Amino acid sequence: MVNRSSSFGRHMFSSLAVPNYRLFFVGQLASVMGNWMQTVAQSFLVLQLTGSGTALGLTVAARYAPVFLLGPWGGVAADRFDRCKLLYATQIAAATLAGIFALLIGTGVIRLWMVYVLAVGFGLANVFDNPTRQSMISDLVDRDRLSNAVLLNSITINAARIFGAAAGGIIAAGLGLALCFALNGVSFLVVVLTTALMNTATVARPPRAPRAPRQVREGFRYVAHTPRLLFPLLMVAIVGMLAWEFQVSLPLLASATFHGGAGTYGAMTSVMGAGAVAGGLVSASRKHIGTRALALSAIGWGLAITVAALAPTLTVEYVVLLFVGYGSITFNSYGKIALQMTARAEMRGRVMALWALAWVGSTPIGGPIVGWVGQNLGARWSLLVGGIPTLAIGLALYPMLTRLDQPAEPEAASQPA
Repeated sequence: MVNRSSSFGRHMFSSLAVPNYRLFFVGQLASVMGNWMQTVAQSFLVLQLTGSGTALGLTVAARYAPVFLLGPWGGVAADRFDRCKLLYATQIAAATLAGIFALLIGTGVIRLWMVYVLAVGFGLANVFDNPTRQSMISDLVDRDRLSNAVLLNSITINAARIFGAAAGGIIAAGLGLALCFALNGVSFLVVVLTTALMNTATVARPPRAPRAPRQVREGFRYVAHTPRLLFPLLMVAIVGMLAWEFQVSLPLLASATFHGGAGTYGAMTSVMGAGAVAGGLVSASRKHIGTRALALSAIGWGLAITVAALAPTLTVEYVVLLFVGYGSITFNSYGKIALQMTARAEMRGRVMALWALAWVGSTPIGGPIVGWVGQNLGARWSLLVGGIPTLAIGLALYPMLTRLDQPAEPEAASQPA
């Protein structure tokens, strides 16, 4: 029993034995904490300026519109250029934008159109940042640790959500919105520091895609002819568009249904983060995660979101959001693992750019839809419009993903030092 428990624990955190990945892990923790502080502050900034759920949805959409329009080109850049240097560029750009945001709010001159412009600026940085970060994980660990590293990265994101969202709610309510944006700017500089401290000699250098025409089209063609990539991506696109819109649905639920403010929204997000950390730790202990698990996680997550939409009291809502968080990390992580483990090394940046396009790039469509539904049909419907389709697509694709659930090696996997 002792040996089994010890083995369980070692596998759960196996990727943290790699020094470069530990640095990446710390940088992600700081960055995502800052991002959630800003997310909470930005949501209530828009509600203070407009009181409109539709405007809130449009603000979220503005941030992810560049990923929707330009995401595949970010994947080409991640396949073609040095990923550490790309990460430096995206973090410095984002830190600058956060500083401008803080200055405009602090001086009282912020207007809604400025929020839209700065949100688009963050989106442009994300075009290159998302595929670079996601594909960089495979440069830092070997294939045996890759699924564990992806899961621990997701745990980092959700652990940071707990503290970042809670801190954002407290700071926004007590010290002002501008400080949340300023602290987010500092968090990007932490990523610059941790990346600079990495031992570049032990970072893998997978084959770089040469400059050539039609590389974006090549990425789409590769996915279209690889069912183990195509079906998970289609699933992620639909679920990401309608269910992963909590930046819109939870502020509406907190304010309109439970008559709370930024603190209530921050608490909701933190509870979700706690559930996600628990789900991530359980998943990280698994040695094999197949495509069938993605369908099962969609079914469970869809049920949890649907129940959350119907919760009668805020206390019950908090309890159900634990399970929503649990489902969010399993679905998100299982989708990324399926793609990372299948994609060829020289195509991984483009594949993960398509994941970003499907997961967050669909927000320009889904955000306004969820915001409109929440404003016109009621805040609870902003969750139902995501929960029911998530459950349905999990049930519909379960047979297909079960047939595909056979171990598959990528055609040319990289082997990091």
